[in-house]
Amino acid sequence: MTGPDYLFEVSWEVCNKIGGIHTVISTKALQLVRELNDRYITIGPDVWRENAEHPEFDEDRTLYSDWREQALREGIRVRIGRWKIAGSPVAVVLDFTPFFNQKNDIFKSLWETYKLDSINGQWDYVEPALFGYASGKAIESFLGFHGLQEHRVVAQFHEWQTGAGLLYMEQFQPQVGTVFTTHATCVGRSIPGNNQLLYSQLDKVNGDQKARELNIVSKHSLEKLAANHADAFTTVSELTARECLQFHERKVDLVIPNGFEDSFVPSEKEYGDKRKTARAKMLRVASLLCGEKIPENALLVATSGRYEFRNKGIDLFIDALGALNKTRDCDKTMVAFLLIPANHYGPRKKLLEALEGQNDTAFSGKHLTHNLHYMEHDMILNRISRNGLNNGSEDRVKVIFVPSYLNGNDGIFNLNYYDLLIGLDLTIFPSYYEPWGYTPLESLAFSIPTVTTSLTGFGHWVNHQFKQELKGIRVISRDDFNDAEVTTEIGKMILENCYLEPQEKQKIKEEAHEISRTVLWEKLITYQWQAYQIALENASGKEGVVYEKERIEKLPETEQVLVDIQPRWRRVLVQQHIPDQLKALEELSRNLWWSWNQDAEDLFESMNPDLWKEVNENPVELLERLPYDTLKKYESDGDFTARLEKVHREYRTYMEAPPRDGMPSIAYFSMEFGLHNSLSTYSGGLGLLAGDYLKEASDYNIRMVGVSLLYRYGYFRQMITAGGEQVAQSDPQDLSRLPVTPVRDEEGNWKNAKIVFPGRTVHARIWKVQVGRIPLYLLDTDYEANQEPDRTITHNLYGGDNENRLKQEILLGIGGVRAMRAIGLDADLYHCNEGHASFTGLERLREYIQNENMTYPEAMEMVRASSLFTTHTPVPAGHDSFEEDLLRTYVPHYPERLN
Repeated sequence: MTGPDYLFEVSWEVCNKIGGIHTVISTKALQLVRELNDRYITIGPDVWRENAEHPEFDEDRTLYSDWREQALREGIRVRIGRWKIAGSPVAVVLDFTPFFNQKNDIFKSLWETYKLDSINGQWDYVEPALFGYASGKAIESFLGFHGLQEHRVVAQFHEWQTGAGLLYMEQFQPQVGTVFTTHATCVGRSIPGNNQLLYSQLDKVNGDQKARELNIVSKHSLEKLAANHADAFTTVSELTARECLQFHERKVDLVIPNGFEDSFVPSEKEYGDKRKTARAKMLRVASLLCGEKIPENALLVATSGRYEFRNKGIDLFIDALGALNKTRDCDKTMVAFLLIPANHYGPRKKLLEALEGQNDTAFSGKHLTHNLHYMEHDMILNRISRNGLNNGSEDRVKVIFVPSYLNGNDGIFNLNYYDLLIGLDLTIFPSYYEPWGYTPLESLAFSIPTVTTSLTGFGHWVNHQFKQELKGIRVISRDDFNDAEVTTEIGKMILENCYLEPQEKQKIKEEAHEISRTVLWEKLITYQWQAYQIALENASGKEGVVYEKERIEKLPETEQVLVDIQPRWRRVLVQQHIPDQLKALEELSRNLWWSWNQDAEDLFESMNPDLWKEVNENPVELLERLPYDTLKKYESDGDFTARLEKVHREYRTYMEAPPRDGMPSIAYFSMEFGLHNSLSTYSGGLGLLAGDYLKEASDYNIRMVGVSLLYRYGYFRQMITAGGEQVAQSDPQDLSRLPVTPVRDEEGNWKNAKIVFPGRTVHARIWKVQVGRIPLYLLDTDYEANQEPDRTITHNLYGGDNENRLKQEILLGIGGVRAMRAIGLDADLYHCNEGHASFTGLERLREYIQNENMTYPEAMEMVRASSLFTTHTPVPAGHDSFEEDLLRTYVPHYPERLN
């Protein structure tokens, strides 16, 4: 049987870098693209919530655009583009949040069909499971839209997070060959994570019972069901294959070693310069933290990976460093870097200033490059302290803990992980539980000698592939009971590297690189094709499944273009020409100051009292509708021009008065402002109070800005039909006839605020209404940059369902703060008029923590001290409340942002 016509690869780590699975898929993609082109489609979760450009996904709205629109009609929200990796495969990032409110029905169905036990699953289970389910529906939709149900299609699902998608395929698209690849087992990873023995007890462990004991029943249940219903079941090492058989009661069909592409390794010409840069940076940071200059020839060693203290062998690595520091068997200075992301809140300010040359502060006995939350409870810092690794002048072994992701923008090194790795002399990865282990393999690719253990999938593979003694990689034998021996071996191997002669060191580096060449995907990709063939053979044996004999060709990349032959109506705005003598009228009409100045109001009304009432006392519309002949008549009317001059002089005097000295600046947020009948941005007393507040602040010349939303249809009016029924009616506001003006930058571009919602970015244009001396900024989403459902956010004041109310409040609070920043504004005090604007506090907390490197308690104090809240309805019924499903849909990322 030939390979698949289409291949879908589903993972929580597609376009979402977390760990090794990301490396697996992103590095093998090049080989698959060479064979399948755009018929290889990766699917990942749309969880990017930052305004900055997505670091891994490049959207292409022309790619499969017809299907995207069809999927949206089916309730499946996807963005399609390219994954920014070698090969640039098609990537579908899938918004699974619309399934939150269906989760009970989905899990009920999966229980009834497969006995999937989701009853105790928390959100760390629910979200990935729903992503997997949504991916199954997306694949089904794609196949149906393109008529591919009878073609050879394979869908590969990685880890338990995607298992619900495999089950969906099994139930509704059985002709699709499914591959389930587990990179670890839930039970296997959790046993050592709970300080229990795994390997010596493996044959005695009942997976289901142990899952209940460790409170991971739902994850284990989904993993086991996916393993047993897959057409092909694969894993990454013989070690994990043993776990699969024991815990899932199914033998894997194939063990697929993890390969990689070396496209990220610099050329020989670049290698030397990059290594010098990395070493210089590490030595500089270490010197500052230790309070002494670290020699150029210092031995630089490191470990890295996820913060799994025992599983990754971090404990034994630190113990080995402590033993080395006590023995003093080597007179060379050693600096050990622990490159392990943890719960930090930004670079240490003094270290950052020292690196930037702003001071020469020396930090004696410090370990951290970044501020760490709850330092007193940190296992790494406590282990360092227990081993007496104090980074003092008497210590030959220095330890530097880097608790930040090395993404090139960490604030201290500002190099990505690979660009720092290249400067090391040795890496140590003494893992206890590691189904494969990419970190030693990456070190080898950069010609860095490495140490791992026999309990890692990669170490196990090396022992079986190479029978000769290797120095480029050393595999320490490890089991449940030999921690002390492993610690001693780590120390010996570090010492060996201290005494290497340059020629021998170079030989080892060359050997390390050669070993890495044996694990390139071009040599291992054949395992993947075998798995796909197994899946297709098993799927073809299902009742009723028939594949077309001819191989399908690639779908055309061009999309159908519909030619619109309907007449196009274009809106043409004709600006009213005001005679020169009356130009002040236009200026006055654009500032609501006139609405509480009787002389100004009388002036406008006197021009045409009937029309004044007809236009709802709106001077902008009045001037637009007055005939030009009438305006010319008033231009030559001495009494009128004298009155105009008097009012205008009063207005200019009012506006030019300087603000009161010593007054704080205030940002006043309110969902509604009642300023005048002609501007429908209010519904009742709350808005009228807010409007009067701005007018009074203007008269007192207080430094204030207002922030709200611009409602295209205002607030609904109640009407009685001929049949006596009460109905709500909304009338559109003609913005061209209102005293609102776009806020533009120096190039004339309309300024806007952006908020990332699930699956899309919402753009809000910024308008300004001048209320005397006070600017009121209004946000508006009703324009072509937004999807249709998001354009309605600002249609009606308090309009729509509870979800739309939440979107309005996010737009007001978070979007309002961002609008101020886009304009270049800050304030000393933020006043929230009712709870609708409460998200201002959340956004300001984010700013302090991410931009000012404050802790959460510090940021909370800053926000609390500069916030004022006014409530008008001090009873629960008077306040909005939102279900957890909705909050997890729109603001799940804020807890992480706030540390």
